[in-house]
Amino acid sequence: MTQRPHTLGVAVIGTGRMGADHVRRIQEVTSGARVTAVVDVDAERAKSVAARVDGCTVHTDPAAAMASADVDAVIVASPGPAHEAALLAAFEHDLPVLCEKPLTPDAASALRVLQAEQKLGRRRVQVGFMRRYDAEYMKLKSLLETGQLGRPLMLHNRHRNVASPPGWTSEMLINDSVTHEMDVTRWLLGHEITAVTVLAPTPSANAPDGIRDPQFVVFETDGGAIVDVEIYVNCGFGYQVQAEVVCERGTARVGDGHAMVTNAAGRWGGIIAQDYIERFADAYDREVQAWVDATRRDEVTGPSAWDGYAVAAVCEAAVRALEEGGRMRVELVERPALYD
Repeated sequence: MTQRPHTLGVAVIGTGRMGADHVRRIQEVTSGARVTAVVDVDAERAKSVAARVDGCTVHTDPAAAMASADVDAVIVASPGPAHEAALLAAFEHDLPVLCEKPLTPDAASALRVLQAEQKLGRRRVQVGFMRRYDAEYMKLKSLLETGQLGRPLMLHNRHRNVASPPGWTSEMLINDSVTHEMDVTRWLLGHEITAVTVLAPTPSANAPDGIRDPQFVVFETDGGAIVDVEIYVNCGFGYQVQAEVVCERGTARVGDGHAMVTNAAGRWGGIIAQDYIERFADAYDREVQAWVDATRRDEVTGPSAWDGYAVAAVCEAAVRALEEGGRMRVELVERPALYD
């Protein structure tokens, strides 16, 4: 087993909002790692990010960065369609990877990544489902694992954004947002999702033309639970993520955001986060630190390539349900022993 160096040299692929935030995080928050290379097809953007980091090199080709002697691990934060090629290149160099979701944009390409990792005989990929590292979700997971509330029967989720980015489509509500609830469902309950139904009311007046927003997504699981997700990406007032699990002997809810409530001038209230980076800042910090710590031990932990593949398959079924109506079954290959 190879022992990684005391300070991990990390290449960050993609220097958009998420990638640039990871560069900042590693340099300012994370211990045991430093950014040694950044990669982006936009060389000028990459240069502007690299300029903040002493000794950081700039590349437009991920494979070139991975071949550098001072790169020990990789964060993939580029757009989803570029993930497969970057992951396969990382496998060729036997580099551990933290890959932002999605693993890849579709189940077929995710399966190819899964099969390539299996050929290595060990895990190399952690998928960036950061909610698993959120303090509230971690407490909820721990509570469910005690069994004191009994078997989970239902899970209710709400996922709201202030406004959708330019260019968003109805399908992206599922592929870019509900994907988190898909992973949370599988992780919290320990179930696989077996079927999906998507319902949509008359679109909100806040939604851009042509976007079916909000949507109401229902999952069925192989453990007999029913899960619903309200996804509303143009709510106009803030970023909210909430979950309530209903069990045989009680319920538990997270995400109310009542860490501080003020009373002044005849009114009471609190503050609603305005985006995912603000809401899950601590979760991202824990996620990256856990990845660095595991990598330095020559281990890979956290959400796996199997988790990324399973979510991609659920996304495909959900998009079909949105477009065609009705209940769609989720088709998965047999789970390989590597991911047990």
